[in-house]
Amino acid sequence: MLVVCTPPSIIESDAFLNPTALRLSLLLASLAAVPAVAQDHARDTLKVTAQDAVLRALEASPEMSERAANENYAVARMDLARASRFLTDFTVTTAHAPAPGVTNPNDVPTDQLYLDPAVRNDWNSFHLFNRVEAKLLQPLYTWGELSGSIRAAGAGVAVEEATTAGKAEEVAARTAGLYYDLVLADALERLTGEAGSIVDRAKREIRRLLDEGEEGVDDADLFQVLITEQEFNRRVVEVREKLATARTALRRQLFFADSLTLSPAAESLEMIPFQLDSLTNYQAMALSNRPELQKGRAGLTARSALVSVARSGLYPKLFAGASYSYRYTPDRYRQPNPYIGDKLRGQSLEAGIGVRQNLNFAQTKAKIRQAEAERDEVEFQLDAGRQLVLFEVEQAYRQVRIASAAVEAQEEALRISREWLQTESINFDLDLGDTENLVKAVQANLGLQATRHQTVRDYNVAVIQLLKSTGTLVSAIRGGTLVD
Repeated sequence: MLVVCTPPSIIESDAFLNPTALRLSLLLASLAAVPAVAQDHARDTLKVTAQDAVLRALEASPEMSERAANENYAVARMDLARASRFLTDFTVTTAHAPAPGVTNPNDVPTDQLYLDPAVRNDWNSFHLFNRVEAKLLQPLYTWGELSGSIRAAGAGVAVEEATTAGKAEEVAARTAGLYYDLVLADALERLTGEAGSIVDRAKREIRRLLDEGEEGVDDADLFQVLITEQEFNRRVVEVREKLATARTALRRQLFFADSLTLSPAAESLEMIPFQLDSLTNYQAMALSNRPELQKGRAGLTARSALVSVARSGLYPKLFAGASYSYRYTPDRYRQPNPYIGDKLRGQSLEAGIGVRQNLNFAQTKAKIRQAEAERDEVEFQLDAGRQLVLFEVEQAYRQVRIASAAVEAQEEALRISREWLQTESINFDLDLGDTENLVKAVQANLGLQATRHQTVRDYNVAVIQLLKSTGTLVSAIRGGTLVD
């Protein structure tokens, strides 16, 4: 909040004994009270709206890119779970090695080599052995293991999507807050206008009055002007740096180049056009749209599915399997006898249906209890999250009402201060007023103009926080219903 203060030495000066010195002193008091900003035109300037800033931040922020990567990982994990329904184990293996040939001293037919005891391996002649083996396993019934894994993986995708939505709400709220900080600083800049040149004119005017011997103006007034000028210079630097910080903060959030200067498109700091609804409706919206609750519900679905997966370990799994092997080595020959074969030459096929049962029932039951405990933990967290969300919505709702009342009161106070200043000015011109009252009226009017901008900024940020607390900020900005 901007506090307007006038140096006591100026208020108590004898310069208030005549109208000319009074107006100069009031002018200098106003310059000391209101900060001024010097704009840097050396850089390229880009005007942005609140909607432009938020949409740019959502597109360029590495935080959102990180969340997108996590979503892609979850989707790939779900695809893996779905692919596991068919050919859970399907592999092809090859083997290659040197192998001996065969000596056949009696020249028996090659398909009857097993009948001749004189046939031996020829270790003086090696050939390349090649084997190709394919195996596959197809689950037929798993008592919910596969379907539960798929449901858990699908819920995991929903968890990541909700987390991404929550991060988007956070980025949007932060960006909008930075934008209105910049608008506030820009509004204060416009409020001061050409304050620096007015200080110079005031110094010249007092010097002129001193040269002319104006009654009621002396060297003390000039010294007070010079002191006020230094106070003004201090405030110029302070607010210039704060404005630069606001611009830099928004530029960093939007990931623009350092050579670019951001400027708000709004020509004045105005209240967001927003019609406040009932607290009950906002709480209902939050329960439906809040990313944290969506994440909790998806997490509960995933944990419940994993309980089913753990329980499936108590029951036998039915599966079908097959394997095929082909072996080939030059100078080795296939023997057609069903009981005698050459392991270096031939082929085989095996297929059938089987049952697999895990007999570690104690371990399985422990895994079930563990899965149930994790499910209960998420359920309790979800219950607590609902209460926290309801409180946050109510807190944000009441903050909007407080901020709205503050703006209304500030507007009315500003209107009254204008009337007061006008009355005091008229009375003073008619020699009916009091100089102290006129000083107070000027100070009040200047202070209220500055703080009015602050209260409007606080109201806009309060509206943003209310929409964020209901989980609808990003949708409102994308839909164009939340504008400058």
